[in-house]
Amino acid sequence: MIKPSHKRAVLEFLREEDGPTAVEYAVMLALILAVCISSVTFLAAKTQESFVTSGNAIDGAFGS
Repeated sequence: MIKPSHKRAVLEFLREEDGPTAVEYAVMLALILAVCISSVTFLAAKTQESFVTSGNAIDGAFGS
């Protein structure tokens, strides 16, 4: 059987807004991390492509 103090504690926990706020922050953080990771991945690919293009241009200029 559930003690009245436990029942009251559960009801108070359900009334508090700290739980949903924490979940909202976690979702927001996950979205920010996803955007950051995808941006870094995209920029890394573009940077590598730029260096390869520059290297090929330098090789072509010196006739190698």
